[in-house]
Amino acid sequence: METVAQTPKYSLNEEQERKLILREYRSLLRSLKSKIKPGDKDLLRRAFEVSAEAHKTMRRKSGEPYILHPLAVAKVCVEEIGLGVRSTICALMHDTVEDTDVTLEDIEREFGNEIARIVDGLTKISNVIDVNASQQAENFKKILLTLTDDPRVILIKLADRLHNMRTLESMKREKQLKIASETVYVYAPLAHRMGLYNIKTEMEDLAMKYMEPETYRDIAQKLAETKRERSKFINEFIKPIKEKLEKNQFKFEIYGRPKSIHSISSKMKKKGVDFEEVYDLFAIRVILDSPPEKEKEDCWKVYSMITDEYTPAPERLRDWLSNPKSNGYEALHTTVMGPQGKWVEVQIRTKRMNEIAEKGLAAHWKYKEETSDESRFEKWFQQIREMISGQETDSIDFLQDFKTSFLAEEIYVYTPKGDVKMLPVGSTALDFAFAIHSAIGVKTIGAKVNHKLVPLSHKLRSGDQIEIITSNKQKPSEDWLGFVVTAKAKGRIKDALKEEKKKIGDEGKYAVQRKLEGMNAAMNQHNIDELVQWYKLPSHADLFYQVAIKNIDLKDLKEFKVTGDKIEAPKPVKIFDTKPEYNPQHHTITRKDTELIIFGESSDKIVYNLANCCKPIPGDDVFGFITTGKGLTIHRTNCPNAAKLLASYGHRVVKTKWAKNKEISFLTGLKIVGMDDVGVVNKITSLISGDLKINIAAITIEAKEGLFEGNIKLYVHDKEELDELVQRLKDLPGIESVERYDTEDIS
Repeated sequence: METVAQTPKYSLNEEQERKLILREYRSLLRSLKSKIKPGDKDLLRRAFEVSAEAHKTMRRKSGEPYILHPLAVAKVCVEEIGLGVRSTICALMHDTVEDTDVTLEDIEREFGNEIARIVDGLTKISNVIDVNASQQAENFKKILLTLTDDPRVILIKLADRLHNMRTLESMKREKQLKIASETVYVYAPLAHRMGLYNIKTEMEDLAMKYMEPETYRDIAQKLAETKRERSKFINEFIKPIKEKLEKNQFKFEIYGRPKSIHSISSKMKKKGVDFEEVYDLFAIRVILDSPPEKEKEDCWKVYSMITDEYTPAPERLRDWLSNPKSNGYEALHTTVMGPQGKWVEVQIRTKRMNEIAEKGLAAHWKYKEETSDESRFEKWFQQIREMISGQETDSIDFLQDFKTSFLAEEIYVYTPKGDVKMLPVGSTALDFAFAIHSAIGVKTIGAKVNHKLVPLSHKLRSGDQIEIITSNKQKPSEDWLGFVVTAKAKGRIKDALKEEKKKIGDEGKYAVQRKLEGMNAAMNQHNIDELVQWYKLPSHADLFYQVAIKNIDLKDLKEFKVTGDKIEAPKPVKIFDTKPEYNPQHHTITRKDTELIIFGESSDKIVYNLANCCKPIPGDDVFGFITTGKGLTIHRTNCPNAAKLLASYGHRVVKTKWAKNKEISFLTGLKIVGMDDVGVVNKITSLISGDLKINIAAITIEAKEGLFEGNIKLYVHDKEELDELVQRLKDLPGIESVERYDTEDIS
């Protein structure tokens, strides 16, 4: 489905625009009122004037004056993140250095070094997400260096990104996809890590609105339709708890709030259920007004009252009071069985905790003086500093490493002496060894978790106690990279392997030198380059290593020509295959046969592949992606790999949409679950082949304990046909669920 946004009709005259801009500026000052000290007003006025002047000829895609964007970003910083005057000045100026004639020197002269440094950080980030992937990772590193220098840079950047997402309407479709997927891939997790939950969920919801518009609209509509009965249920649930809290003289707020569309959609995908079956569509929140010394005690008292009234699911208790998350989040979560047999999630926190949950880092610092605990944020920044300084790779993997190491949820594990270590979810015993010290990591031969011997790849869980066993004879091996998730472990293992490879490569280097000298050629840059190219290797080091481990036989060199002391590789002979092999997965687009339109291409023929990870069919929301060596691959926008591809390699995305074509069929697959009943297979096949005349490629049905699970591969023309089939199958008696394969390779 094509949803190219149209530029909204923008119709304000100059005078109206001036009034609108001033109104927004005054509204920003009102938001800042409590934080403005003497002299601040003049600085703010000056920042506004510099920005307005610098951007005065510029317009946004929607047609409105550009200055409205910095004003909106500054407002998000103040109202939604809780930042102060200096950050507001930086937000007003965040685009000036990049887009206008204003220089960093001008800003430093006018506003001082601190503000200039933050604006410089913001300018570096703006150049981040483009050019090519490795460049992008480099730039991303720069952001993180600035982040550890002054976290306000990231907070202002998140405000900027949030406003861009809120105004994504007027962008072109491919730009929408690129920005939305980048947001889901990098910025939403970063907001989460900064403790900005509201911003994180809004970003995810807005991204979904553009990446999976149909699912988004569908869930939004269903949420609206069920609002009344939800409110009724929430009131019924809250009533007895409210009475108990009042009786015990607690000062509190209690309310229910719906879960975000994105999280409901994730639940539906993960559990394979329909909207109606997602049990936690909302959470109940209890916010207590407690003095600092009684916070913990009060939260547990309230927990006890709630679980007296409703039975809890013990495995769903989350205690972030005793062990706050590293982004400062503190709360008590429990899931209880409410009225009408429905599970309900309840979150208990105090006003202070609630402010930290909503404003993250900024609120965290506000309360920092009150706690003696070394801030977990500080530890987190320290780890990032280590990772960045320790990595000299051009790291295409950098973004991925950063995500798994620093943006994942964390677990808490213990050393044999009882010291606590924080690691990302998915960490293994080997990650733990490297977290203790690199020198221990490289010598690790085994580990004991809770006193039992486990393999190095053993995944750790919160609360585990780990003892590492080392040996001086141990050396890291290539397969270690396959199961560690922390950037520190990956970096150190790669360094150790490189070192080892270089040692082995030195032997290969001598072999190459002897061979070249034997041919009366020199061991020089040109000759080595010639060999590297001939063997299609990435570097000199790889050539020497491959020679040393006997993967390359230097006898091949007798084919080379020697002129003076230079060698020249023989020209490869081209063999023409007269009859190309037919591959049904390869579709060639011609004038007559346009089931896929690719924009911006005028050639008669474009060969493209349909991605195996998501098997698109006509009617799906798709984008084209240029793959090295494979040409154009078509993915669904909700493909599991889409966010990563679009965020990391946005420049390779090609805008595509389907055109109607009934001649070509596409292979897709359905998974059907239902009651094991006599004749069920017959009902299914006669509906598919008989009623709808759809070709079945393969069908397998397994019955077990009164249930059957069927996997059907079939050829359909487009998504409409598939949707109709799914609906008709769901209407058959005894059918529980019908789902399209999402990620399975069904070729």
